[in-house]
Amino acid sequence: MPFPRASGILLHPTSFPSRYGIGDLGAEAYQFIDFLVESGQQLWQILPLGPTGYGDSPYQCFSAIAGNPLLISPDQLRQEGWLSDEDLHDVPEFPLPVDFGWVIHYKLPLLQRAYHRFRDQANAEQRQDFEAFCAAKADWLQDYALFMALKDQHGGASWHTWRPELMQRQPDALAAARQDLEESIVFHQFLQFQFFQQWAALKTYANERQIQILGDLPIYVAHDSAEVWAHPEIFRLDAETGLPELMAGVPPDYFSATGQLWGNPIYNWQRLQEQDFDWWVQRFRTLLECVDLIRIDHFRGFEAYWAVPQGEDTAINGEWVEAPGRTFFKHLNDKLGKLPIVAEDLGLITPEVEALRDEFEFPGMKILQFAFDSGPDNPYLPFNYPHNSIVYTGTHDNDTTVGWFYQRSHEEQQRVIRYLGCTGPDGIHWDLIRLAFSSVSNQAIIPLQDLLGLGSEARMNAPSQQMGNWGWRYWAGALTPELRDRLRSLTELYGRLPKPQTGGDTGNGS
Repeated sequence: MPFPRASGILLHPTSFPSRYGIGDLGAEAYQFIDFLVESGQQLWQILPLGPTGYGDSPYQCFSAIAGNPLLISPDQLRQEGWLSDEDLHDVPEFPLPVDFGWVIHYKLPLLQRAYHRFRDQANAEQRQDFEAFCAAKADWLQDYALFMALKDQHGGASWHTWRPELMQRQPDALAAARQDLEESIVFHQFLQFQFFQQWAALKTYANERQIQILGDLPIYVAHDSAEVWAHPEIFRLDAETGLPELMAGVPPDYFSATGQLWGNPIYNWQRLQEQDFDWWVQRFRTLLECVDLIRIDHFRGFEAYWAVPQGEDTAINGEWVEAPGRTFFKHLNDKLGKLPIVAEDLGLITPEVEALRDEFEFPGMKILQFAFDSGPDNPYLPFNYPHNSIVYTGTHDNDTTVGWFYQRSHEEQQRVIRYLGCTGPDGIHWDLIRLAFSSVSNQAIIPLQDLLGLGSEARMNAPSQQMGNWGWRYWAGALTPELRDRLRSLTELYGRLPKPQTGGDTGNGS
């Protein structure tokens, strides 16, 4: 689906300023949306919103549908009456980058306190709202809440190490667990209730101001997740051990002699197709309640995926297996209508993948940092872009533009400078932002780190690095009037401002 000409910012909610050690859905989130409006932007791109596990990656979550409780705003819980001023009086001094362990240690007791107050003091209307939420989300929330309660009982251990009757979801064992863990189950339901209430309010605020949210859907889900535990039949698992029979990854290439072994279980596409892709339809439908557009991470896996047998330590000994992508997307269109999907089509892309992307008119991604290391036929050079594409200076997996530029050799830097027609490296981030905005790509999205001109210390994720990712946050006061005005000037110059709305007053973001 081609999108109108527009621009926006890539920023995950964990990166907002907050005195609680991690960005959340409170006041700073609303101030960021105001900044988007005032600078003429129309898009806010985020990473997956799920509850993160070991390594803190939003691409390895305990659920493909649930929200991350760490994003719940304590200040909003106080406004609702579930926390008191005293509860938030003695907040420790947190470092600017997110220390996830410390945040969990501080924030989890706060969330438990809020739950206990809700449990003991909620009025009839509030209880009815909670019960209505649980009923509306029951098709995934019941399994998720039980899964998390069992993980808590097992000290966080992965579901495949639980007692066989729980690992295999024997009905009597699950019934007993639901009875024994009822309080913990309701606690996890309450966290999801609060998350989705706060997120819905923020999304409404954004949409009323002509800001659309571009969400992220990882093609694979974590092995240690509620979905794999609750629906083992749609994954390629070893029935005895519960471990993946086939693991996801990508083969060796120019960047890695051993490829990338992600470890996620591969889908049982035959079973999914026999079930009319019901699980996938639910996943898309639920995500579209939370976002306006969807970026599919590793889109090429819908055409063919790299499958690596269990027991391998690298991705070398895998094979390409064809996936029913065309049948799948036709079914999605039949069920949900023409979907606002962006295809992450980076890496090894074949003509078959391009044909699948183009048949359904999904825009692909163009990364300016990839544009300068070959000749004029490089598909990432702006004069080679199709209109139906999204251009980025870089993504969450790239270094910042400043960091990228200064890690290049002098000769490579000069190649960039010659292309840009600038006199030197000062302001290189603005040169690439200008290049992105001036391109024919319908949409241009810039990581906030590049707007701020930050170096490698602000990188969100280094894919080859197991720990220490995902923690970057910007500081309060970073979104200055000067930054707003400069961004708006470029947005106007290159025809990316929103068109005036007619009819009602949608607000001006203030």
